[in-house]
Parts: sequence; C-alpha cells; structure tokens
Amino acid sequence: MTPPVPETGHVPLKRAIGPKLLILFIVGDILGTGVYALTGSVAGQVGGALWLPFLIGFVIAALTAMSYVELVTKYPKAAGAALYTQRAFNKPFFTFMVAFTVMCSGLTSASAAARAIGGDYLEAFVSVPGVVVGIIFIVAVAALNYRGVSESVKTNIVFTLIELTGLLVIIAIGVYAVFTGAGEPSRLAEIDVEGAGGLMYALLGSTALAFFAFVGFEDSVNMAEETQDPSRNFPRAIFLGVAITSTVYILVAITSSLLVPTHVLEGSSGPLLEVVKAGGLNFPPQLFAAIAIFAVANSALINMMMASRLVYGLANERVVPSGLGWVDPRRRTPVVGILFTTALAIALISTGEIRGLGDTTAFLLLCVFTVVNVAVLVLRKDQVEHKHYRAPTALPVIGAVLALVLASPLTGRPAEVYIRAGVLLLIGLALWVINWLALRYQARRATPAG
Repeated sequence: MTPPVPETGHVPLKRAIGPKLLILFIVGDILGTGVYALTGSVAGQVGGALWLPFLIGFVIAALTAMSYVELVTKYPKAAGAALYTQRAFNKPFFTFMVAFTVMCSGLTSASAAARAIGGDYLEAFVSVPGVVVGIIFIVAVAALNYRGVSESVKTNIVFTLIELTGLLVIIAIGVYAVFTGAGEPSRLAEIDVEGAGGLMYALLGSTALAFFAFVGFEDSVNMAEETQDPSRNFPRAIFLGVAITSTVYILVAITSSLLVPTHVLEGSSGPLLEVVKAGGLNFPPQLFAAIAIFAVANSALINMMMASRLVYGLANERVVPSGLGWVDPRRRTPVVGILFTTALAIALISTGEIRGLGDTTAFLLLCVFTVVNVAVLVLRKDQVEHKHYRAPTALPVIGAVLALVLASPLTGRPAEVYIRAGVLLLIGLALWVINWLALRYQARRATPAG
C-alpha cells in the first residue's frame, strides 16, 4: 500500500525475505477479520451452503493473484497497484485515485476489525458498547503507531501462527463432529433462494461479502524489493498462500454450518465462538475469544500502519498536501498521516457496522483488482529483459469481468456501501484539488513578474 517511488537515487532495501518467510507473510496478511467476524453475515445471505461463497471467492482471488504474480515478477518494485496503474495508463491522477482507494480499503478493513473487537468476542469477558470499544481501540492503535510499531516480518510470523491456531481449532472441532456423527450434514446443501433469479443473487451477494476474507495477498507485492529472487519466489508463495488460506476458510465454513444453525451464525458478531460452544471438544470459549480478538486486532493494526504510511508517501510524492507527510523528528513516525487516518477511521467506526465496513473494503479492492487485471493485458506490450511469470491471457480477462461483476449493484449490496466508498474517494479528490491549487499558486509566485 505504498505509492510509486522514483526508480533511481534511492538506497536499495535489504533482501531479507526468503521463500518460506514470504509464504508465511502472505498467509498472515490474508487471515484475520473476514473469517472471524463475517462468517455469520455470509451465512445469512446464502444459507447452509456457507462453504460455496468461499470456494467461489477462492477462484476469483486466484485469478487476480495470477495477474499480481505476473506484474510483481515483471516489475519487482515495492509499489503494488499504483506502480502497475502508472506504467499501464500513465495518468498520474488515475494512479493517485487507485492508490487512495487502496488506502481507503485499509481504513474500512481496520474499522471493521475495530467494530468486531467490541462484539461477541469481547463479551466473553466484559460487556461494553461496540462503538466505544472500537474508537478506544483505534486510538490505542494510533498511539502505538506513533511510538513506532515493529513491522518485522518475523514478528508477523508469530501473529500468523496465533491467528491460524484459532482456525485450526475450528477445523479440529469439525473433524471431531464428523467422526462422532454430530451436526446436521443436510444443512451444507441448503441455499436460501427467494424469487426469480434468487440463486444468482444469493451467490453473488454472499461471495461479494466473503471476498473480504481473501484480501491481503495484494499487500505482499509491496515486499518485492525485500524478497530474495522475487521473480522466482513470488509465484509459488502467492499461489500457496491463497490456496492454504482458502482451504482453511472452506473447512471452517463447513464446520460452522455443520454445527450451528444459520440464524444463530447470522445473529452473532463472533460466529466462530458459537462453533466452539457447540463443538463438543470442551475448548475454553474464553481462550478462543482471546485468540479471535488478537487476530482481529492484528489485522486492524497492520492496516492502519499501511494507511498512514501511504498518506505519508503520497505527501512526499507531492500529490496530496505536503503537510500530511510531516514526521515527528523524535519518533520518526508520520504523525500527521497517523492523525488523518485515525480521524477517518473514527468516523467510519461511528457510522458503520461490521458487515457494511467489510463489504466496503471488498468493494474498493474489487475495483482495484479490476484495474490490475486490465493493466496486465495493457502491459503485455512492455518487454523486460529478465524472465517472469506470464498468466494465460484468458485468465486476467475472466478475473477483470468477475471482479467488476462482484463490485456492481448485481450483488444487492446496500446503498450505504457505495455512499461510504464515494465519500472516501471524494475526500481523496478534494486533497488532490487542494494540492494542485497550492502547487499552481507556488509556481505563479516563483515566476518573475513581467
């Protein structure tokens, strides 16, 4: 989630990430809020066949992952979608809007996580209004961000293992249920269908929401300059990362639907806690709640750090007002960028629910994925000297179409999602215009009269 950087005149980053670390980083980036908090909402849209939206989401994620792999192995730079957009279309304003969209997706994702923390998982310990908890949490994240939180990939591995442990507990419960004959297998084939075209709308709507659980792999391309032999290691790492997390998600979805009625899952902001309670393995619910809180909190922290650094980078590139890039000389952290992103996050937490914020995240990134899939095809004419992965031409086309369909009103997502996304992008447009006017004014003052 960083903007384009100059290709010359900068100190190269240390290539410290090997293939195994890269896989773990990608898995950790994908795991988190989506599956822990929104599994119940997905069930409410599709019914007992909860696993199906996650399977379809995996297919769409895999198609877009192939486009990212081609681009990151072709252009192994730490700038992600913004770099690919600029190279393909050479329109600075469009590049800025793509970068700002990615930043906004980080804010909505972090806000969804903050709201999730104040839900049923926290209620395993104490009952506090969700909005209050979310705002307190996001302010605490800002304080940590200001002090300088470690972004070490090795630290991320510890977080990943804890997040993965919680999901493996759910899978173990599912295995136990199968061997003991517990649960209701017939529920796995039930799809809620209402009216003409109900099946299509049920699958589109639930998949669009479930897709939130798959976002994160696109962040890994920002590690390209710190990865050993990225052209060789990225294809295997991204494909394995998406496959591992998708397998875990589908097994978790099957277990959830097998053991817990759809209406119970839908009514809970901590749906996997309901699975633990119904599982029969006597796993301590409070321990699982603590794991879930940690997993969700880590997702929020990572996203807020990325968002604040992206604002800082955009300010340094002089595409938003330079004041947003001010760094505290003592802490060496982008304090204005932190305050700006925290203010937006507080506004999102105060006005949105978990489901709506998660759906907004998925919508914003589906728009970005559409652009990336098109960029792959546009950049086919740009030849590079080194070998790189090349996706079969039909796959980026299919990926772009599917991403665009899931971003469209055909999914039946609430109007508030489009309004929320539109307001965020209008803020970005306003920053662009203010900066453009300021630069123009400075240029006029610097031009000698007469």
